[in-house]
Amino acid sequence: MTYERTGARALDYDYCHYGRSRLAFRGPQRPIPDRFVLCLGGSETFGRFIETPYPALLERRIGRRVLNLGLPNTGWDAYLADPWVMDMVRRADMTILQVPGLQCHSNRYYTVHPRRNDRVIGQTPLMREVFREVDFTEFNFTRHLVGALQARAPDRFNALVRDLRAVWLSRLKSLVSAATGGTAVMWFAPHPPMDKQEAMENNSDPWGVDKTLFAEAAALAKAALIVRISAKARALGAEGMVYSPIEAPATFGLPGPVAHQEAAEQLAVLL
Repeated sequence: MTYERTGARALDYDYCHYGRSRLAFRGPQRPIPDRFVLCLGGSETFGRFIETPYPALLERRIGRRVLNLGLPNTGWDAYLADPWVMDMVRRADMTILQVPGLQCHSNRYYTVHPRRNDRVIGQTPLMREVFREVDFTEFNFTRHLVGALQARAPDRFNALVRDLRAVWLSRLKSLVSAATGGTAVMWFAPHPPMDKQEAMENNSDPWGVDKTLFAEAAALAKAALIVRISAKARALGAEGMVYSPIEAPATFGLPGPVAHQEAAEQLAVLL
């Protein structure tokens, strides 16, 4: 298996903090120059199980500092709530926004953890009223929650999705408006944006973001990029990733080193 070839070890992400931010970013910590490109996004941008993720590869290609502030499984909320990150967004020459799924944002139905946006920390009275038959104590993660609600109450689930879409777009507008250097929204997945029904039924990230919503996001930004992971990269699976045996299941669905190279190449052309 792959982890036997790469060594049965976990990858050391050398977590670090910048300024007064309470968020832990991938290290090592480096000085921030006057001019830089900023990358915000989820597990793909962070580079989970990847020794050299696409922000680092992009830096080599363009010869400018690229600051990787990716956070595993995040939404927009963690960034918007962090004053230091928002200052970086205002200062950056360009901010690349890897689009997250719909589910990782606080909304009228449930609240997510302010720093770990994939975790549910509470339900609103509206949620308990609309889905009154559901025992919410069994849900700790947003993806588990929305998947269960979609299966158990499809007739009421659409109302929740409408709210998630509106919140997702509203949060994106806030980030775009703060980025004086401009933004590029980036789709990074094995498939292109789908029709709405396909997006809701598909089990891969970014969950629930269909081609109409992505088009709205692209219209807000200075640029947009669809990085569709190639068949070659998909066929390699976890080859080249670094992980311990216990982490092996978590590698499923994440892009490998070749996919990160593809993303860096396309971003370099865009920039």
